[in-house]
Amino acid sequence: MRVIFAGTPEFARVALEKLHSAGFEIALVLTQPDRPAGRGMKLQASAVKQWAQTQQIPVAQPRSLRLDGKYPEDAAAARVAIEAAKADVMVVAAYGLILPQWVLDAPRLGCLNIHGSILPRWRGAAPIHRAIEAGDQETGVTIMQMDAGLDTGDMLLLKTLPIGPHDSTDTLHNQLAELGGRMIVQALESSASGGLQAVPQPTEGICYAHKIDKREAALDWTQPALTLERRIRAFNPFPVACSALNGETIKFWRAEILTDVLPPGSAAAGEVLAASAEGVDIAALGGVLRVSRLQKAGGKPLDAADFLRGFEIQPGQHFSSAPAVLSA
Repeated sequence: MRVIFAGTPEFARVALEKLHSAGFEIALVLTQPDRPAGRGMKLQASAVKQWAQTQQIPVAQPRSLRLDGKYPEDAAAARVAIEAAKADVMVVAAYGLILPQWVLDAPRLGCLNIHGSILPRWRGAAPIHRAIEAGDQETGVTIMQMDAGLDTGDMLLLKTLPIGPHDSTDTLHNQLAELGGRMIVQALESSASGGLQAVPQPTEGICYAHKIDKREAALDWTQPALTLERRIRAFNPFPVACSALNGETIKFWRAEILTDVLPPGSAAAGEVLAASAEGVDIAALGGVLRVSRLQKAGGKPLDAADFLRGFEIQPGQHFSSAPAVLSA
């Protein structure tokens, strides 16, 4: 079976590698254009492109696939490449571009998407982040037959995965990437023998995982400790939850709820109650959050004991809830 693969980040690279290892012929890879990244803001190829190049697989990087859009020349060149590939199916995973109808219709078996949620819950761009942020107990991967809607196509395969109390987007991403890679191989093998059955998505339980905005990283200490703890896990490794102390941005990588009982008026929102090798205890609405891994601007993430050796935090100081104070 000849496959066109469309994807960009590490989540997609895992699936591409598993398809290749399973013996599927990857005729063409579509991925996002190189982007500036790192401190030097040098152009960097996507994880998918980097891997494809090691296997000498042809790569196309159109800025758009819309023939009537902003970059019609990119779309026209992509159409030539897609038609020349003569693929049976296109597999899509975290690609980042909208597929117009001509792309959906191009392969004989259409386009299959690897989506990191239990559809129809968390359609959209950031399903892993939003599931953790919302306190979901489970997530999963849905293999979906793509249509013109936003993650609205019929489901072909669905497998669930529990969300542990300490799972972050980082840890859950890796588990879902592995699961998605195995599932897409299973889906294509079943498709080749006519064993896949399409099931329409339920009409109830639909919600959308909107794209993460960096401004969401700023913690509001007037919110419950449970809400803040979930956000810290959801925003690890991006954009990383943060707050300001004495005008300096501090990023929070790991935290736990020390207590969800804090007498009214006993401490102000964002007040530091204690700072020790175990962590920095900060008052939130109705509870106390202990932050045990922190990072200052220009530094590395450190466990609390190491962080406090180079950055003094004292009880009675206050972390700011104001996003305007934050620089990143």
